Formats: sequence, structure tokens, C-alpha cells
Amino acid sequence: MPHPIEFVVFGEALTDFIRQPGGEWRALPGGACWNVARVGARLGAATGYAGSVSSDVFGEELRVLTQEAGLDMRYLQQVDKSPLLAMVTSTTPPDYFFVGDDSADLHFDPSKLPSGWMDEARILHFGCISLTREPLASRLLAIAAEGAQRGKRIAFDPNWRKLMDQPGYHVLMRKLLALSHYVKVSDEDLEKLFPDDAQPMATLKSLAPQAEILFTRGADGLSWIKGESVVDQAAYRVEVIDTVGCGDASMGGWIASILRQADAPVVTHLQCAAAAAALSAARAGAYAATWDEVQELVNR
Repeated sequence: MPHPIEFVVFGEALTDFIRQPGGEWRALPGGACWNVARVGARLGAATGYAGSVSSDVFGEELRVLTQEAGLDMRYLQQVDKSPLLAMVTSTTPPDYFFVGDDSADLHFDPSKLPSGWMDEARILHFGCISLTREPLASRLLAIAAEGAQRGKRIAFDPNWRKLMDQPGYHVLMRKLLALSHYVKVSDEDLEKLFPDDAQPMATLKSLAPQAEILFTRGADGLSWIKGESVVDQAAYRVEVIDTVGCGDASMGGWIASILRQADAPVVTHLQCAAAAAALSAARAGAYAATWDEVQELVNR
């Protein structure tokens, strides 16, 4: 019998096409939500990635890597539709667009999830561009609402992208924030999500009154915020190769720690989040560290 899956991550998996200095393109599997799921599984949390990928070479690579990460394969769906692609024309400064009209991610079918999956789940995660893409966005919001009603904890990482600069997304975002128990947001996300807001963190807290907030600031570390309580954690110093996937790693590390060490103090969860992010920065691409690697860095 499969072991119970406690952490279910919903949202996009995609292939990043990154333009290289010489003009050629490099294809890398990714997607913010898929990255979070891989981190959770690699850190030993019983995790399922609930999303849909294509059945071509791009989707097949995502399927293989999903399995290699230790994710429960009952949650992944493959359909005969085109892949979702992110075309990254520049990394400095960031410039990108998405290709995915009627692509596989939009055909995720909640009715095909394993029987009784929500009974087993403890934390449901949502985020990034999946929440801008209909009909997927409405399906995911409905799952979050049902989960919250059934006593499940909701995790949300807005992970701002240009697609979110539209009124429909901001309505959905506010609904999801109201349901959320865990919200991860970077300093850059906060500025983009609430432009022209003199007190964006106060606004976020008001929209997610029950949530614990993980506020990340890159090399300046991260903070746990709940009401008027704040706990700070410095970033672990590593030789940075790139910062791809660091935010996803911090989110996955935070939630994995909460699931694995439920009685641990906040600072322990922050150390896990910071170490997971640092280990990702020390490798090329969105690296997902193991629990032993994270604990070694924390105790170093």
C-alpha cells in the first residue's frame, strides 16, 4: 500500500527555454510549483505533485524527474496536449514570455486524483502562473476552498510573474490569501504584488490574517512573521552559482520541516528553509537538496 501523502503541491510544471549568450537556446525542466514539490520529496516529506504535463519529450522528461525525486506518481497526469514553455530571452535583467495555448497544464483533472487523497493530506500548496491560467486557476481555487473547509492547511507562494498584472488574478489572489495558513513572499514579490502601497507587508497581513508569513530577502536572509511577532534568520553563506529555484527551495524546505518536525520551534523551520535555498544557490539550476545535506549545512 502507498504511504499517506501529507503534502500535495498543485500548479505548473514547464520547460524553460533560456537564451544563451551565443544565441542558442538551452531547455531545462522547471516550474515553480513543480520545484516546490521536488524539494519537499527530496527532504523526506511524503509529497505528491498534482499537475498535468504533456506526453511528448518535454513532458516525459518532467515525468522521469518527478519519479526520480521520490514524488508519488499517482498524482501526476500526462495528456496528449502541447507542453507549457517559458521562453527566457534574458536573465539579466529578467525578460520572458510563456507559450501554452491549450497546453497540458490546463487539462489537469481533479477527479483523477487518488481516491481519498484529501483525507490523507495535511498541507496543500498553490502558487505562481497556474493561478493566472483558466480554467486551471478556478479549479485550483475550488480545491483550496474545499481543503480549508475540511481542516487542511493551505500554503501559498504568489511568486510574481508578469501574467499576474491583471485584475482577475488579484481577485483570486485575495481569495487564496484569506484561506492561507502559510504564505511565502519575497521582497521583490511584495513590491510587484502591491505597487504604490506604502505598507505592502501590512496589506499582506490584513489579507491573510491567519497566516504565518515567510518573507525572503535573498542574501539578506529571511523572516517569519505572524501578527506582531517576527523571527529573523540569516542566509547561509555559500559560493553562489545561480539563484534559480532558491525561492522554491525555501518554500519546500519550510513546509518539509513543519511536516517532519511539527513540534520544533520556528527558528528550526527557518534554518531548514534558509539551508535549502543556499544549497540550491550553490548548484546550477533548481537544485533540490536532501535532508542530510540541509542538516549538515545547518550544523556546520
